[in-house]
Amino acid sequence: MKKLKITLSLLILMSITSCDDFLSEKPDNRTEIDTPDKISEILVGAYPQMSYFDIAETMSDNVFDSGMAETLIKNEQNYNWEIQTETTDIDTQAYYWDACYKAIAHANKALEAIDQLGNTADLNPQKGEALIARAYAHFMLVSLWSQRYNPATASTDLGIPYVTKPETELITKYTRNTVAEVFKFIENDIEEGLKYVANDYKEPKFHFTKNAAKAFASRFYLVKGDWDKVISLSDDLGNRPVGKLRNHLVYEGIGVNDQRLAYASSDAETNLLIVSANSIVSRSYYSNRFYLSGPRYQQIFGPATNIFAKAWYYNFYSSNSSITVFQPKFYEYFKYSNVTAGIGDPYVAEVLLSNDEFFLNRIEAHVMKGEINVANDELEYFWSTRTVGYAATDKVTEAKVVAKYPVIADEYTPFYAISPVQTSYVKAIAETRRRDFVHEGMRWFDVKRFNIVVNHETANKPLNTLVKDDKRRALQIPLHATNTGVELNPR
Repeated sequence: MKKLKITLSLLILMSITSCDDFLSEKPDNRTEIDTPDKISEILVGAYPQMSYFDIAETMSDNVFDSGMAETLIKNEQNYNWEIQTETTDIDTQAYYWDACYKAIAHANKALEAIDQLGNTADLNPQKGEALIARAYAHFMLVSLWSQRYNPATASTDLGIPYVTKPETELITKYTRNTVAEVFKFIENDIEEGLKYVANDYKEPKFHFTKNAAKAFASRFYLVKGDWDKVISLSDDLGNRPVGKLRNHLVYEGIGVNDQRLAYASSDAETNLLIVSANSIVSRSYYSNRFYLSGPRYQQIFGPATNIFAKAWYYNFYSSNSSITVFQPKFYEYFKYSNVTAGIGDPYVAEVLLSNDEFFLNRIEAHVMKGEINVANDELEYFWSTRTVGYAATDKVTEAKVVAKYPVIADEYTPFYAISPVQTSYVKAIAETRRRDFVHEGMRWFDVKRFNIVVNHETANKPLNTLVKDDKRRALQIPLHATNTGVELNPR
């Protein structure tokens, strides 16, 4: 039943193509968007339907040189923070850039149609979804293609073009907004969108519901350093969100493929936003030389990393003699366009937002407000859901956290002031986020946010170090985008 439900959800998303057809038509040939249902159909495409997971993960310190004989070009380029020579191949940087702006185009077309229909109250749910979706796509773009948010430099740092109107010309020239401008536009869209976003969808986990929108907003405000906003957004979770976090016991005793399906299932309470991404991320563990390697993964997932000195509830597997290991998170559905020739497109259900991230954001905000006792209780609950053999006597205290995660000079350097105790807790949360979202690219955003140094080793080559404030922390603008006036990042 789980397999059937996820497969049907993938088919539903991939079968709705009329919105893309509409946007590719000449204006005189377009069907008028004159009903809420037609606007909702356009909004199906307002989510980036390609993947950033492999790009961001490979740039982080979650991957190592496994020693495999060969690898994909893009894997080696991402590992070395290089400008990609591939342009729009699947799972490349330019592929995701285009996917984000395609999603933005759908959101803007929906908003234009809403305005043309009088911006009436019955269209508020579509308006809310369009605004939040537009904010999300721009946030992902600025998070990958710009330097980290720092209010001291944001007014001069290069952001990305924030597009708020549908394109009406064949070639539109764009200039880059500053990071400060982009963040202001994102915040405006989030605040306005939160007023209207609703839950009335046939497939709610594939849309921005109220909770998914709040989870995304909490991510944004965490980056911005607005701790009160992060906490207020997550109030419905509370300090112990029983039944709302990922239940790792579900994966015990079921096969690898069933675990892949269960991870991104719409039945999982924690999953707030799922996308059907055109991606081969499910193949990374055997195609990528630079991946989570067998000899090194214990550094991140071994019992020694658990504050209770117990094993974690994370299942890892290997199919290549432990050269690389993987946690079953991605199930590939291959949609054949020609069965005889074996031609088609791979799709993977990916979890973009979850209660797990939402709750970790809340804990970090409590730490930054100096509410350590609250953070202790929340961390204890979160870790209890991941720890094999957790007992009521396993307690989290400030002394334990400080001892387990000692402060290392200049290791974590956010733009805001942070005390030694807060640093230990933030490090504990970042390491928790690192484990929970392995293979999903989340670690890269903490590497940028905290300006963490990353060392990438390659056999028979010098150590490649991503130093603090390294220009390579911002991806290079795709070359085809520079043809529309988008300025390149400095190198």
